[in-house]
Amino acid sequence: MIVGLAAGISYYQLYYLPELTAKPKISEEILNPLEGTIIDMIKGSSNPEQQDNFVPKLVNIQLGIDNMVVWENIDDTPHTVTADSGHEYTDKYSGKFGSVGVVKPGEIYEFLFTEPEVEIDYHCEPHPWMKGKLIITKARF
Repeated sequence: MIVGLAAGISYYQLYYLPELTAKPKISEEILNPLEGTIIDMIKGSSNPEQQDNFVPKLVNIQLGIDNMVVWENIDDTPHTVTADSGHEYTDKYSGKFGSVGVVKPGEIYEFLFTEPEVEIDYHCEPHPWMKGKLIITKARF
């Protein structure tokens, strides 16, 4: 009986391939942009009749100039930054775009864009009338 059990033991060997999990090489200009972009979730954003909520709503971002984007919740209500269906985006360096859970009042969500030629429409999950759009392009130095 012991011989039968011993014959059923398998041996597995795992290989660590760091190139599979390594982040891509990105220029210092893109990793450390000249300035950032701030988008405010303004007071009253949770009201569906409020025209302004993500301010500004449309943002043109240039890599190496202002590609670190910070959403700041200055409202009294928690919000999310969620890509619209069909606009999901994963940056090869920064990972998946979108806040994990809610951004509470006084908190921020930030994302470093490192890839050009991207357009992302996004919204707040609990308040779907809150909408914004990002257009990321390569800066012309």
